[in-house]
Amino acid sequence: MIRRLLRDPLAHFLVAGAAIWGLLALAGDPVDPASRTIELSRERQAGIALGFERMMGRPPTDAEMDWAIERWIREEVLYREALRLGIEEGDAIVRRRLATKMDELAGAEAEVARPSDAVLEQWLTDNPGAYAMGGTVTFEQAYFPSERAAQAAMTEPSPEGEPISLPRSVARMPLTEVRVVFGREFAAELSALAAGPDWQGPIGSGYGWHLVRLAKRDGGSSPPLAEIRDRVEADWRSARIAERRQRAYEVLREAYTVEVE
Repeated sequence: MIRRLLRDPLAHFLVAGAAIWGLLALAGDPVDPASRTIELSRERQAGIALGFERMMGRPPTDAEMDWAIERWIREEVLYREALRLGIEEGDAIVRRRLATKMDELAGAEAEVARPSDAVLEQWLTDNPGAYAMGGTVTFEQAYFPSERAAQAAMTEPSPEGEPISLPRSVARMPLTEVRVVFGREFAAELSALAAGPDWQGPIGSGYGWHLVRLAKRDGGSSPPLAEIRDRVEADWRSARIAERRQRAYEVLREAYTVEVE
């Protein structure tokens, strides 16, 4: 089990986070942005060279290494000046980019994973409606801007939702059209629902969140994996990345106490 954990990039992500906090605790305050001295250690140079090699697939030449170092120095100068001016404080764009970077670290393993045919066949079996050809669905949907609002409306006998430029109900709409009108995420989640009289969800889309009452599903069959492998693999990878990002967030979130006034 320990070996499996050591191979898990999620564990690496969490260990790296702990290491960063530990180093900050040992080193005291971070680099003073007002300092006019930039120290480029051998360890940092090795890191720059490794970053180049990972991107280009080969070690840098002397000229390329000089260029990479100059680029790093430029970024460091601008970064320190931004800190000195307080630009990062309250900057929503910077905040969002840092949060996005953390998400990318958590999902990095899934981005390069190469699933076997058996894994993709299982994904195809678990999500048949997402790839069905020729099938149609009849359903109602109620839109909500947040998942919390959608969950709260589940207690209503007939949730109204909020206005949106999507049809409230559709009859015998081809699944291919559902993907175009409501988005692939919505169509994939809809395909996993069982037809019945009850409202189900929430399910996500590019617009927000929806409660759905699936009245009927007609026909449709999925083509063999060989014909749609690239698409199935892309969907599998997207779901895997989202799963790992959520897992990493949940572990980190437990360390915080949130007080909402």
